[in-house]
Amino acid sequence: MVSVIIPVFNEENALNELIPYLEGAIKDKNAELVFVDGGSDDNTVQICKKLGKTIYLSPVKGRASQMNFGAKKCRGEILYFLHADSLPPENFIEDILKTKDEDYIAGCYRLAFKPELPLLKLYAWFTKFDIDLFRFGDQSLFVTRKAFEKVGGFDQNLKVMEDQQIVVDMKKEGKFKIMNNAIVTSSRKYIKVGVLKLQLIFTVIVILYYLGVSQKVMSDFYSKQVQ
Repeated sequence: MVSVIIPVFNEENALNELIPYLEGAIKDKNAELVFVDGGSDDNTVQICKKLGKTIYLSPVKGRASQMNFGAKKCRGEILYFLHADSLPPENFIEDILKTKDEDYIAGCYRLAFKPELPLLKLYAWFTKFDIDLFRFGDQSLFVTRKAFEKVGGFDQNLKVMEDQQIVVDMKKEGKFKIMNNAIVTSSRKYIKVGVLKLQLIFTVIVILYYLGVSQKVMSDFYSKQVQ
């Protein structure tokens, strides 16, 4: 079984599109959808329940904690972590199973943005290369449960860069693949903050992370810049 794990926090605007889309994609397949809430104060939980989806309340807010909690609650031997504002290809289950059968323990998609802006198209082009600097959570991530548990899951001490760090960890355990299709993610944050500004913010955070700067400093920097 493939367990699709979606961490959510105030995602009411995304769920009405995401849930029906995923339901169609996994219909008649050995897969499940698991939502993990971080304490939303909008209609996120109500929408999930109304549409008949399983949603858990994570004891700790934060993507890493929520995704780890979802991994504990789900039934699948393959885990697929997905952001609420991203839509994988309709055949993503087949892509994952095929990649696993090729002896890859983990993988992700290259990026595409909606709406597609010129600079974002250039950024998305780089995500097809197997370079750790271009691995982020909006590309989604599949991993075998065995490998996930071996590395200890997502590092819950990380408020930022948790998605990139687990890819680094996975590559120490086995083969990692960037699947050929693209996952479509929302460019809403880029439009709100500014494409160049947000990309510069992400670049600074990556540099700070590898320089060993504290999570609090990076988290505070990000929050201040995107407000």
